[in-house]
Amino acid sequence: MGKIIAIANQKGGVGKTTTSINLAASLAVLEHKTLLVDADPQANSTSGIGFDPRGIKASVYECLVNDLDPRDAIQHTDTPNLDLLPAHIDLVGAEIEMINMHEREFKMLKMLEVIKDDYDFIIVDCSPSLGLITINALTASNSVIIPVQCEYFALEGLGKLLNTIKIVQTRLNTNLEIEGILLTMYDVRLRLSNQVVDEVRTHFSELVFDTIIQRNTRLSEAPSFGISVIMHDASCKGAVNYLNLAREILQKNGLVLKDTQTATV
Repeated sequence: MGKIIAIANQKGGVGKTTTSINLAASLAVLEHKTLLVDADPQANSTSGIGFDPRGIKASVYECLVNDLDPRDAIQHTDTPNLDLLPAHIDLVGAEIEMINMHEREFKMLKMLEVIKDDYDFIIVDCSPSLGLITINALTASNSVIIPVQCEYFALEGLGKLLNTIKIVQTRLNTNLEIEGILLTMYDVRLRLSNQVVDEVRTHFSELVFDTIIQRNTRLSEAPSFGISVIMHDASCKGAVNYLNLAREILQKNGLVLKDTQTATV
């Protein structure tokens, strides 16, 4: 049975999609069958992994609104062990269409229950909001990863997100856990980056991943080629950071690694 992990933060530009694509690809490269679910109407995970959202005929939208079997929408990627359940701009209207549906908060849970036994991990890229689709993702997930950028206002809105997670835990998904807070966009040269790391670790010590995602040119340019950073340049800092994150998650979940050595740059 696959573990479902949502990547969520209502604050934009914190590295949700970058993390979703590259964590999913890292888990796949480490030989764990992985599904990336694009639950963001901007469809950046879809395009970032090599698919044109305008050419997608069956997507998350059809699965949520029209009860399409998700297996009819899943696309195979060029990365071994990695599949994609794509998004389309139509998803922007899904929240309105779902508003009067019975058990509307559980639509994604029912969708993923059909396929979760086919994968070791399902990574859900959430939109930068706390709307109905994000609530669906949190309700369907076993855990959530919260990316936080190492920049000014890093903790802005984090309290609201944690409160939303607490509400979901109380009312919709009692099994939801926080997998961890992930520090992203770290620049070793900046004093501010180090201050943010210290502040986040002071406030949320046991929740913060040891792995920190550094700013990296290869990481930033990979989506323009429609591939993960691991497929773009497996030796760059960005690729090593996400492979280390995947290993940390595997260790945390008690899964045996074929290579237990943590790579460093």
